[in-house]
Amino acid sequence: MAARNQPMREALRKALREEMLRDERVFVMGEEVGKWQGTHRITRGLYEEFGARRVRDTPISEMAICGAAVGAAMAGLRPVAEMMTINFAFLALDAIVNHAAKIRYMFDGQFSVPLVFRAASGWGDQATASHSHAPEPIFAHFPGLYVAAPATPGDAYGMLKTAIRDENPVLFSESIALYPKPGPVPDDEDYLLPVGEGAIRREGADVTLVAWARGVEWSLQAARQLEREGVDCEVVDMRWLRPLDMDLVYESFRKTNRCVIVEESLPMYSFGSEIAAGIQEDMFDYMDAPVKRVSAMDLPLPYARDIELMALPDADKVVAAVKEIV
Repeated sequence: MAARNQPMREALRKALREEMLRDERVFVMGEEVGKWQGTHRITRGLYEEFGARRVRDTPISEMAICGAAVGAAMAGLRPVAEMMTINFAFLALDAIVNHAAKIRYMFDGQFSVPLVFRAASGWGDQATASHSHAPEPIFAHFPGLYVAAPATPGDAYGMLKTAIRDENPVLFSESIALYPKPGPVPDDEDYLLPVGEGAIRREGADVTLVAWARGVEWSLQAARQLEREGVDCEVVDMRWLRPLDMDLVYESFRKTNRCVIVEESLPMYSFGSEIAAGIQEDMFDYMDAPVKRVSAMDLPLPYARDIELMALPDADKVVAAVKEIV
C-alpha cells in the first residue's frame, strides 16, 4: 500500500477531509475550527472548501458543543465535535457520558449516536496543572463510549476514519506532543483500523511494554536503549482504550512473562491498574515478576520546567522499571 510521511496533524486533517467528501452527513464543529483554521490547525482549509454549514464555529461552551453534537447525531448527521483540549471536556461530561454513551442503550437501539468528540490531550510544555491532563480513564469508565488513543500518524488516520463511520460515539484523544511527529500515512481512502484492535510495534522475548499514544514513543525509545544492554523488549500499542485489546496483551505476556505498563495519565485508578489487574487475574501462571507501571507522578503538574519534567514519564523511567524485573 502506497504511503507518504506526514505529521499526525496532517493525517487527522486528511481523514476529516476524505470523510467529509465521502459522506455529506459528516460535519465539523467547535471553537475556532472554521475561519481560524483550528487551534492545532487540524481543520486547516476545511472552511474554505466546505463552507460554514459543514465547518461550524461555535460559542465558547463545551457543553453546548457536545450537547448539540449529540442531538445532531440522533437526528441522522455525523458530527465531529472538537474541543481545544481534553481539559475542557470536563465541562461537557453530562453530554458525553450521560447522554452520548447511554442513549442507544436506553432507547433499545431506536436511536444511535454516531459522533466523534476530538480532543487534544497530554501533559507538559508548562501549560500548568489545569491544562495538562491525560484523563482518558475517566471517559473509558462508561460503557457505550469508545475511546481512541493513536500513537502514529497512520493509526490516527485509520482510526479517525473508523470512528467517523461507526454507529457509536467515540472520544478521540490526540496527544498534543505527537501532532508534529511524522510517520507513514496510507494513500487509501478506505483505510480503516478496527475498533478495539491493538498492534505489536516491536517484537521481543524478555519483557512486554504495554503503552498507547505518547507512551508508545517512550517505550520504543526505552526498547532501543535496552537492546544495547541485552534486554529484548516487545512493545504492545493498545490503540483503543475502550474496547481494550487484552487478548493481545496476554499473547505477548505468555511469551515474555514480564510486563511494564507505560502511560501518560496519573497512577491512581488508571489504565495501568486495569491492565495489571487483568494480567494478575488471567495470566498468573505465566507471571515471573510483578507488573510494573510507569506514569505521571500523583500530583498536579508543576509549572517550573525542571520540576515538571521530573513529574512526567520518559524513556529513562521505562528503562529503570524494566531493570527492576529482568
